[in-house]
Amino acid sequence: MSTKIYVGNLAFSATENDLQDLFAKHGPVTEVAIVQDRATGQPRGFGFVTMGTSDGAKIAIAALNGTEFQGRALTVNEARPREERSGAGSFNGGRGDRRY
Repeated sequence: MSTKIYVGNLAFSATENDLQDLFAKHGPVTEVAIVQDRATGQPRGFGFVTMGTSDGAKIAIAALNGTEFQGRALTVNEARPREERSGAGSFNGGRGDRRY
């Protein structure tokens, strides 16, 4: 069963191929995605790696969490399910029901 891993504190110069190569040393990698800002297209400094096996994911997390990669200490852990967004954005920035 595949396991999705969160990878944080990435250097902005890191590529998906870099992550593929880094994680492939610990097991089969099925998908890599570095999250980018919608407005600018610039990397946001984190991404996700999906490992083909849960054992590979556990090994990668243990081996890579806290290690330096491209000059930055990585944060590597099992990804949590995405939280549902409320979609309550309003003209006042979603700050409750204040009236202006």
